Amino acid sequence: QVQLVESGGDSVQAGGSLRLSCTTSGFAYVNYCMGWFRQPPGKEREGVAAIDRDGAASYADFVKGRFTITRDNAKKTLHLQMSNLQPEDTAMYYCAAAFFCPQIVGPLSGAGQVNYWGQGTQVTVSS
Repeated sequence: QVQLVESGGDSVQAGGSLRLSCTTSGFAYVNYCMGWFRQPPGKEREGVAAIDRDGAASYADFVKGRFTITRDNAKKTLHLQMSNLQPEDTAMYYCAAAFFCPQIVGPLSGAGQVNYWGQGTQVTVSS
């Protein structure tokens, strides 16, 4: 069956860094745009970063210059390197697979556009 399993979430202080990982199985990974959503407490889920099969990445404005998304098509894994974390980055972070990257970050972005989800990993940033 389809599985997306996130890891790497933790509690850090402002200015710190974390690396999230997502291991996947059960679907044609290379055919999907992969990305990350996050859901802050009491707020809606929002797209953070996306990367297509060729490695072209896109980012939400609020993480540009601080987060880097990468993927390994051979290992079917996805990563999100997060630096200079701020308290407003506190959220549950979800790995996601969609047909098109604008469905994760951009004008078509929305939780309803995602084909597959992971269970989430918590990131907490204290000031």
